[in-house]
Amino acid sequence: MLSYRHAFHAGNHADVLKHLIVVQVLRYMAQKDKPFWYIDTHAGAGAYALDSAQATKNAEFDTGIGPLWDRTDLPPAIADFVDEVRGMNPDGALRFYPGSPYLAWNAMREQDRLRLFELHPTEIDVLRENFRDAGRRAMLYAGDGFAGIKALLPPAPRRAFVLIDPSYEDKKDYARTIETLDASIQRFATGTYAVWYPQVQRPESQRFPEQLKRVLPTNWLHASLTVRKPSADGYGLHGSGMFVINPPYTLEPLLKDTMPYLVRHLGLDAGATFKLESKLS
Repeated sequence: MLSYRHAFHAGNHADVLKHLIVVQVLRYMAQKDKPFWYIDTHAGAGAYALDSAQATKNAEFDTGIGPLWDRTDLPPAIADFVDEVRGMNPDGALRFYPGSPYLAWNAMREQDRLRLFELHPTEIDVLRENFRDAGRRAMLYAGDGFAGIKALLPPAPRRAFVLIDPSYEDKKDYARTIETLDASIQRFATGTYAVWYPQVQRPESQRFPEQLKRVLPTNWLHASLTVRKPSADGYGLHGSGMFVINPPYTLEPLLKDTMPYLVRHLGLDAGATFKLESKLS
């Protein structure tokens, strides 16, 4: 399906959870001198204007980055993420929001590389424009990241962070994500993989976390943030999750300090909660 445009949702509570984890994984990987690749199967436009018609239509950033923007008591992981957003907004006004590719580019060193897939014809054009000065360090592919990632694994430096975050508007994305994750691990077992998923009232979404756990019996971490009770009409996003395979050892303790704060400040009703579980060897 090619109708999805992430600009309508940029900076919402799901982006906050996803991107604070992305920032922590990238910072950890950059601590070692050896180069790494960042691979994004569904890169989107790379960065977003929050004053655009798409972003202001539902102002979903008011459920995520908005409530955090002016706070001075942020836990370390959230502060790291918000600092990255501030880097795009040097005048202090929240007007721009970084997608995962922008966050990765900001974390990368001269020896690291970006590999970005985007299937939507409009989004890939915007992504190209946003990375027009990146040179050969960033390779952009107009195509299906589920299919394209196979050719990139294992990466040349044998270090990589792979983000798989389709829109799941097509329910086949759930099965394709599992298949892609499993095949990728078979080709490159030591990579760090992060899978984002939405919490919606759809059977595929509700059983998805347990399916992810079966891909690899150990070395995984699962964090989910629910911001409200599921709506009575069965529609809408009430939360999201991130499932990380081969996570940095630093990630779980950071999230233990972070998730309760997100519930307090992004929760919308009594249904707000979080889950943090892991099976690490």
